[in-house]
Amino acid sequence: MGSFERYLSLWVALCIAAGVGGGLILPQLFQLVAGIEYVSVNLVVAVLIWIMIYPMMVNVDFASIKDVGKKPRGLCITLVVNWLIKPFTMAALGVLFFEHVFAGLIDAQTGREYIAGMILLGVAPCTAMVFVWSQLVRGDANYTLVQVSINDIIMVFAFAPIAALLLGVTDIVVPWETLLLSVILYVVIPLAAGYMTRKMLDNKGNHEHIADFTAKIKPFSVMGLLATVVLLFGFQAQTIIDKPMVILLIAIPLLIQSYAIFAVAYGWAYLWRVPFDTAAPAALIGTSNFFELAVAVAISLFGLNSGAALATVVGVLVEVPVMLSLVAFANRTRPHFAQT
Repeated sequence: MGSFERYLSLWVALCIAAGVGGGLILPQLFQLVAGIEYVSVNLVVAVLIWIMIYPMMVNVDFASIKDVGKKPRGLCITLVVNWLIKPFTMAALGVLFFEHVFAGLIDAQTGREYIAGMILLGVAPCTAMVFVWSQLVRGDANYTLVQVSINDIIMVFAFAPIAALLLGVTDIVVPWETLLLSVILYVVIPLAAGYMTRKMLDNKGNHEHIADFTAKIKPFSVMGLLATVVLLFGFQAQTIIDKPMVILLIAIPLLIQSYAIFAVAYGWAYLWRVPFDTAAPAALIGTSNFFELAVAVAISLFGLNSGAALATVVGVLVEVPVMLSLVAFANRTRPHFAQT
């Protein structure tokens, strides 16, 4: 890990400050960028995420993907955590905090909306950013791709029923255009680009060309992450300033959920003796959220200015710092896991 990446948490903190400051000083600029979207997917953020993901996609070796079935434990951990644990613990934490712990601080209706936003985050496992987290822990690129792809397939069928069950409604509207476009933008296109790049670099079976190329473009992945942080915090700058206490209240159960889910998945992987390059991405996939989908559904169900929409936005603000802290923890504990 280079010196720039070693201090990544510092750069992220500076970008958070820059995003909030920029959003307050130049709100029209950030509103303009925020308006560049299609079916609730911001295209500027999509390009930045694409820049983050592309270097890892170059490392995907399609010839090796067929062998991931020989290592089913990491995939089992990811699927169980994402679909049998995470949605229900998120709902339970929401009820605990907003119907009991914080009951005297907010009205009941607003509390229910916050719970709904948390549920939508819990039912939407990450599709894009997890490639970045996997790269930062030097995870198995092929295995990460398979894990994300299977989650995407399950999400198409399971997102609406689980969300409807936990929200207590049966007429939930899932913006399928957002879901499908996000999968195309964050998985299909960068994967195709990575595959074509790999074929051009490896046409003579010389893997050194691939290693040299990925080493050169890797800094762009981190720069894409930092630019995304600036935009996300810039978009929500006024909300952060106007409602700091509300954001803190929502952030508390989200933080507990994130660290607890990571502990479950990572601890399970350790006890099951899963190799680190599979264990770390499996735990990180289980912890992170598909915030674009969660935000879009919250807005469509409850409205742009609802508590549910605000809760999903707080999920966006919390995710990057939390995931970076977990990446750092995973890298420090690497020696305790089996290596491949």
